Amino acid sequence: MTLRVGVFGAGGKMGSTVCRAVDGDPGLELVAAVDPQHAGLDLLQVTGSDQPFQVAADGQAFLDANVDVVVDFTHLEAARSNLLWLAEHGIHAVTGTTGFSDADIESFRTSFTGSNCVIAPNFAIGAVLMMRFAEIAAPFFETAEIVELHHDAKLDAPSGTAMLTAERMAEASADWAADPTKTEILPGARGGKGPADIRVHSLRLRGMVAHQEVILGTTGQTLTLRHDSYDRDSFMPGVLLSVKAVPERAGVTIGLDALLDL
Repeated sequence: MTLRVGVFGAGGKMGSTVCRAVDGDPGLELVAAVDPQHAGLDLLQVTGSDQPFQVAADGQAFLDANVDVVVDFTHLEAARSNLLWLAEHGIHAVTGTTGFSDADIESFRTSFTGSNCVIAPNFAIGAVLMMRFAEIAAPFFETAEIVELHHDAKLDAPSGTAMLTAERMAEASADWAADPTKTEILPGARGGKGPADIRVHSLRLRGMVAHQEVILGTTGQTLTLRHDSYDRDSFMPGVLLSVKAVPERAGVTIGLDALLDL
């Protein structure tokens, strides 16, 4: 069965890449694209996908096209509203938007009863494996810090991937050495304190896409785990996997790792 797919935020860098990826998958059919800033323009002009329809202004296009799944890559406030709207209309959702609060997640869990949702802070399979490796390594080390690097148009810091990595490391081990730093001559030089006081550092630079290092240390040794996404195409296998899986994943699923059985 071919799934009918729509995209929220189709004119963005991630949204347009998703449109092309969906269009190129024989098991999926791109049937609607929404982006208010590009409404009325041909899809080819906006995304490079040659499906014969125009970008729409709002979600009514998804209802008109009878979509099965909508992929959302928008900013936080729009995504929050979009997901609740999709839940209200019984449409499955996949989103890579980050920054949702615990209250947001609980709201989604309450709302997605007639349809399902996958929320993934990172769709790169290598990044998901890096998080799992960090979780496995955590009990064997006494100190750890996370450095995440992204393009300078990313609006939130730290990244959702960095926070999720820290959360899972904190859950895997409660035995972390205290930070010996007494004075920060330059405020913020030691980064922010994440779960279990694991330090998280955020860099924003032109030329970057998405990168993360987890550095773990103990007596006489360190372990460095690093993942690099050099192109947004690196996220597409994970997005397509999520689109195909979400109809069978009851309720709200957090993280691509749940779909990979890690």
